[in-house]
Amino acid sequence: MGLFAAVAIASSPAMATPCTNLQSLQLQHTTINSATDNTSGTFVAPGSAPITGLPAFCRVTATLTPSSDSSIKIELWLPESGWNGRFLGTGGGGFQGVINYAELSSGLRAGFAATNTDLGTGSSGCNPLYCGSDGNMGNPLAIAFGDPAAPSTGLFGHPERIKDFGYRAIHGMTVRGKEIANAFYGQKAQKAYFAGCSTGGQNALMEAQRFPDDYDGILAGAPAFNRTHLHMAGLYGWQDTHASSGRLIQPGQMTLINQAVLKQCVGRDGGTSTDQFLTDPRDCHFDPKVLQCTGGQVPPACLTPDQVTTMQKYYAGTIDPVNGQVINPGPARGTETDDVLALGLAFQEQLPEPAFDGLFYWVFGPSFGYPASAVNFANFDFHHAIDTVDDQLAAVLNANSSDLGEFREHGGKLIMYHGWADPLIPSQSSINYFNALVGNDSHGVQQASFTANGNPALQRTQSYARLYMVPGMYHCSGGPGPNTFDALTPLVNWVENGVAPESLVATKFVNDTPPAVQMTRPLCVYPKVAKYTGSGSTSIAANFTCVADENDFNQTPAPKYGP
Repeated sequence: MGLFAAVAIASSPAMATPCTNLQSLQLQHTTINSATDNTSGTFVAPGSAPITGLPAFCRVTATLTPSSDSSIKIELWLPESGWNGRFLGTGGGGFQGVINYAELSSGLRAGFAATNTDLGTGSSGCNPLYCGSDGNMGNPLAIAFGDPAAPSTGLFGHPERIKDFGYRAIHGMTVRGKEIANAFYGQKAQKAYFAGCSTGGQNALMEAQRFPDDYDGILAGAPAFNRTHLHMAGLYGWQDTHASSGRLIQPGQMTLINQAVLKQCVGRDGGTSTDQFLTDPRDCHFDPKVLQCTGGQVPPACLTPDQVTTMQKYYAGTIDPVNGQVINPGPARGTETDDVLALGLAFQEQLPEPAFDGLFYWVFGPSFGYPASAVNFANFDFHHAIDTVDDQLAAVLNANSSDLGEFREHGGKLIMYHGWADPLIPSQSSINYFNALVGNDSHGVQQASFTANGNPALQRTQSYARLYMVPGMYHCSGGPGPNTFDALTPLVNWVENGVAPESLVATKFVNDTPPAVQMTRPLCVYPKVAKYTGSGSTSIAANFTCVADENDFNQTPAPKYGP
């Protein structure tokens, strides 16, 4: 009898819960793959260390199929108690292809109903760095960063998946995510927010432009909004360093260059003379030629003439060699780093082909990976081939519109931020986009010249959109400056209480690891900059004030290549 009782108990179905009941939810173009309660406090993400300290939540996985060739994976993490009544869409980086569990767990801990998506590229074998490549060719760095062993075509031949990546996956995640959350809680979220950096920043601006009613508040960090031309910049930089063996920057030389930049410019652009980063690199006109070897000097203690050329082209940006037009602005002074994790020149030049050239496989197919083909990563023509790429991809991938009128009228608020030391996406790009917003609010002026006060168009733009430049921060995080800050809470306060943030406080932790604080510094609303008051510790944000900056030169692309 005991045996039969044990069998009966083991065979009885688990008791349904509000979470597991979501598996029967019927939504358009959607399959609910799973809905499970997690009360363990831990989540083990595939291939990652366990995420601990989590509140009880309902985990929902689903697949969206807005087209017959789509397979968009989404996840929702829904707090089972302590929900703050808000919905949070989150982004990721690069070509995505995976769910960003760090973003989900962060949103969950803050009380949001949080969601994330693989952008529909996971079904094509994509990962954040690679979505089409000629394989790692045995290169250790490429292997370490997940370049597939064998060539892959990315999204070539899948125009519907390209649309998913460009804008449809995030919108679908948002619409279906809200419906699932509504079913779970029995009520709609009071407000909806989106937060993302890099590709997540592109997603953020695409939402504001294409789907202005999806979110009440949007946080866009280092947005890859001008995507086709940004990826061309990666190709351009790779070709620059590989033009000859003498053009490569040797290990340690990026640090040498950075130290020379700081010696010449630090403290002259705001900030203080003891900073290890630049506050506004546009005021720095460092020429790497000052490091050219003389007398008996030899690299790596100095630069050869070829290496000087490499760095001059690095700062100059991506240029059409025929007409001299700017295709994409160059990285700022102060972005020089030997840290390959920053995804800058030191990373790019060590790879057998450009890290983010997968985008061009989507246009030219697998032949792009072979130097014998007519168009490939080594011979891409920055005069003739640009239109070929843009004709196929720009309208789907580039979030270049400066008209956010519908988002503004909806009551939406936008906060942008970008690290001044970002070696992957030029910080100038975010300034150019924000200036384009001001220009649009000036009734059609393409680029605005303004000071912090007395410009009606600037004031109108800042009533719904604000930009914060982060001194010394690499791409989305890291770097020698104060690189940790909370922009989501001020965004919520702006949306719900009408309090626009004049500045944010950023922290630099010792070794970038809490809790020991090395310094704090205000992030001023652009175009203001932080200036030391002259008394007190330079490591304390309260001893700085945000002041109007002079008009600086802004390198902008030719109009046809975006703001």
